Amino acid sequence: MKNGVYSLLKAKFLISDDALKNWKFIVFLVILGMIMIANNHQYDAKNYRITELTNQVKELRSEFVDRRSELMKLKMESTVAKKMEARQILPSEVPPVKIVVESKKDKKSFWDKLKIWQ
Repeated sequence: MKNGVYSLLKAKFLISDDALKNWKFIVFLVILGMIMIANNHQYDAKNYRITELTNQVKELRSEFVDRRSELMKLKMESTVAKKMEARQILPSEVPPVKIVVESKKDKKSFWDKLKIWQ
C-alpha cells in the first residue's frame, strides 16, 4: 500500500514501459475536460443572451402598451376637437348623411324606378 501510493506520487506510471496507454488515457481526459469547459461557456453565454433578450422584450412590450394608450387618447373625438379649436375648426352640428353610389350592374332604368313608387 505504502509502495503503491509512493509510486503514484512519483508518477512512475508515466515513465514505465507501458506508459503509452496511460498517456493516451490522460490526453483523452484532458480533451474531454476542455470540451466540457467549452460547452459550459457556450451554455452560459446563451443563457445571458436569452435573459438579455427577455428583458428587452419586456421593455418593448411595455413601450408598446404606453404608445397604444397614448394613441387611443389622441384618437378620441374630444382630444381632436380641442386641438382643432385652436385653428378655429369646430365639430359639425349637422349629422353626416350616407351617400349610396350604385354600380352600373345595379343601375335601374327610369321605368323600374317608377314601378317602385307605385
